[in-house]
Amino acid sequence: MFRSIRRIIGISGKYKSRILTAFIFSFLKSVLQNGALILTIFMVDDFLEKRLTKGSFLEYGLLLLGAVLLQALCIHISDRLQSAAGFMLMADLRVKLGEHLRKLPMGYFTSGNIGKISSVLSTDMVFIEENSMMTLADTISFYFSQMIFIVCMFFFNPILGGISLGVSLVMLLVGEGKYRNGIALSKTRQEQSEYLTKAVLDYVEGIGITKTYNLLGEKSKELTANFDRSCQESLRFEKKQVPWGIAIHFLFECGTALVGLAAIILYLNGTIPVTAFLGMSLFLLNIFVPLKINYMDAEKLTIMDQAIDRMEEILSVEELQDQGDPDATSINGFAPAVEFKNVHFSYDKKEIIRNVSFKVMKGETFALVGPSGSGKSTLMNLLARFWDIQEGTILINGKDIRKIALSALLEQISMVFQNVYLFKDTIYNNIAMGRPDATEEEVIAAAKKARCYDFIMSLPEGFQTVVGEGGASLSGGEKQRISIARCILKDAPIVILDEATASVDADNEAAIQQALSELCKGKTLLIIAHRLNTIQDADCILVVNNGKIVERGKHNELMRNKGIYRKFVQIKESDTGWFRRKIG
Repeated sequence: MFRSIRRIIGISGKYKSRILTAFIFSFLKSVLQNGALILTIFMVDDFLEKRLTKGSFLEYGLLLLGAVLLQALCIHISDRLQSAAGFMLMADLRVKLGEHLRKLPMGYFTSGNIGKISSVLSTDMVFIEENSMMTLADTISFYFSQMIFIVCMFFFNPILGGISLGVSLVMLLVGEGKYRNGIALSKTRQEQSEYLTKAVLDYVEGIGITKTYNLLGEKSKELTANFDRSCQESLRFEKKQVPWGIAIHFLFECGTALVGLAAIILYLNGTIPVTAFLGMSLFLLNIFVPLKINYMDAEKLTIMDQAIDRMEEILSVEELQDQGDPDATSINGFAPAVEFKNVHFSYDKKEIIRNVSFKVMKGETFALVGPSGSGKSTLMNLLARFWDIQEGTILINGKDIRKIALSALLEQISMVFQNVYLFKDTIYNNIAMGRPDATEEEVIAAAKKARCYDFIMSLPEGFQTVVGEGGASLSGGEKQRISIARCILKDAPIVILDEATASVDADNEAAIQQALSELCKGKTLLIIAHRLNTIQDADCILVVNNGKIVERGKHNELMRNKGIYRKFVQIKESDTGWFRRKIG
């Protein structure tokens, strides 16, 4: 258990002094807690020696009252120091974890770690917050109480002290065994909590598809199985701890009986006086109680230890290095706005991008086309530095993006995705995210340019209408226009459109195209698109296949080459003609 205590103190940071000060008051509380028994022993001794008078009786009463009041004061101070420290510590750790997650590469979030993050935030950190300081305070208090009892036993008689110390050491060894066994079991238990969280998230996120295909029963089997496994892991945890708990109870009963038997023998032999025998009798039933309670409740510390492990596992994930110059993006007015030089990128040891090079001058429009999974979106994610490349260089305005502060880099780029995410907040705040210091007039002007002002004003609360999580209360086209308004307000010089109109209905497409025209005026534009009308007028089209640029040029040039691009266009035209014939 000492390991867990050290770990809790180790993560306490600036609150360490508060916790250590609380230990002093915990010690005083333990002394005062036993003050009544100690004073009773002295009072019995005075009675037997016929020294007890009305005056001394009053003195004992006042001392007892003082001990109780001081004990209450020590408990109050200790709880205030530790409980407040626990809540403040976890608040700081949540902020620290949030800052850390913000700096992690996007690959971490797409590798099945969402369940782990959710579990750590909603289960592990809550458990630490609610239990760490209270458990720590109780544990320290129990250890102090046990030491006081042993010292008192030595005061009564060295033999009684030696027996008490020996039994306490054996209980410590068994208790630590129970604790270590709990540590091993807690790891599996907390991991299952993570799997359960992931299963719940997957089930909720896919509920629409599940209902569409009438698979509610099938898909709920995995969720139900995870609930069953969580139940079984909790039962397994308790069952494996039961033998250790029985051993501690056995030692407690035997130790108490042994000390009592030794005291009787010593008293009958005349080795200890009646006062010591009566005093020991008052202590007898409590001698090993602190250790028993401490180790019977050790499960909290074992779970807490694993919770700290899981939290530190996330905090140990390597961040994207951000030691760049915040003013580096404007160093060269004649350099290309965007340049890739011999870029290679691998993910999970699989090479995704292979030796890609191209330049985009300021104000130019480049389009990236190619089959799904060819690496188009990955290239744009690398430009925004959602991941770091292994080889080569990516430059903005002639400066390596790894030498630009992340905040400054992202100020240069606006991205419009196919799948738009809006936060559960007002429409006004969702647009203002593009530039938090913007005035109300600027937010409204951006909404008008994005062709979303009219439908916003038709809503019950206008700009103050709160949208559902992810923008669930709006249509896809409405969400898309709000995201474009956000980018217009940001006014970044480089705009990336990632399939921005791929899943938009015909009614919204015209408005979105007008909004995109407003967004892209005077900007350097990079488009990932499948629709021909969005790429035919591009200054250059890059054809990406298997992570490489296999063709480049304008639309007419690529059509004459009779390569992949021409086949791509013919397939698209064929698909469009088939669709028109079907609906005609």
